[in-house]
Amino acid sequence: MQRLRDAHARMKAELHHAIVGQEEVIDQLLIGVLTRGHCLLVGVPGLAKTLLISSLAKTLDLSFNRIQFTPDLMPGDITGTDLLHVDPATNERTFRFAKGPLFANVVLADEINRTPPKTQAALLESMVEGQVTVGGRRHPLPNPFFVLATQNPIEQEGTYPLPEAQLDRFMFMIRVDYPSKDEEREILRRTTGGAQGEPNKVLGAEDLIELQRIVRGVPVADHVLDYVLALTRGTRVGSSEQVPFLREWVTWGAGPRAGQFLVLGAKAHAALHGRDHASVEDVRAVARPVMRHRIVTNFSASAEGMTADHIVDRLLKEVDPAGSVGAGLPGVRTAQKS
Repeated sequence: MQRLRDAHARMKAELHHAIVGQEEVIDQLLIGVLTRGHCLLVGVPGLAKTLLISSLAKTLDLSFNRIQFTPDLMPGDITGTDLLHVDPATNERTFRFAKGPLFANVVLADEINRTPPKTQAALLESMVEGQVTVGGRRHPLPNPFFVLATQNPIEQEGTYPLPEAQLDRFMFMIRVDYPSKDEEREILRRTTGGAQGEPNKVLGAEDLIELQRIVRGVPVADHVLDYVLALTRGTRVGSSEQVPFLREWVTWGAGPRAGQFLVLGAKAHAALHGRDHASVEDVRAVARPVMRHRIVTNFSASAEGMTADHIVDRLLKEVDPAGSVGAGLPGVRTAQKS
């Protein structure tokens, strides 16, 4: 556990050679890496989303590829394709698989919403199965494997929004906001002066896999699992366990994958803060990035300015970790007014 915390501190220090501020974003990104989760970074242009991911790749002694998604990008452009090879000695013709840019430990999918659904779907198999299928043959991807994607939330013309099924494959949707005034002053100072520092390598593949194993070994008590279930099942429309206030704002709630990522995120958050077990507070700390892209709001929510983040925040207030329903199980705070 001490090795895990030391590695986390060193990686953050190296990332700050290139990135100013963004502490919460960096922490969430590192939790994703330590739990083998894919992450989607959402923010307006110019907030160093691409720089952050490429800098993270430099702190890891892993292979790295960047894919710039465009409207004319085809699935074979990212997965690879079979090419006809002619042996110059025998003139024998055979097909050989030429690997695409997905064959790397860390893949930066830049502006993922700019490419058509056909190409977006090519990522699904790689993100879930760790492999690609071309010409009826399966090709395993390197281990570890991460897809770290970026998305611009304000420019919608000529874009293809990710469907909910693909959004669900991302462990975290990380919001990247504007820097504070002091942070922006430091950005101006660094980027308009001399050469900037480059992050140094901190972890290799074997070290990272070992740290991922440590994170998964962090114990979780039953009452914490019950709290996770109360959060996820409480968002599901038509369920008897749905939290009442959600009925007027939510069209679709979080599925089982949300619960899995809440538990994994809580384990990593606990380990990085020096605790040998995951608690309810660790679950609450990762609830926003795990659930914000898994709650589909309706027109009433949009009309009243209720975003997914607002709904998650209120959900955390409504669901009582101490348990107001049942014997020691989490329940809804029935005394709390809307």
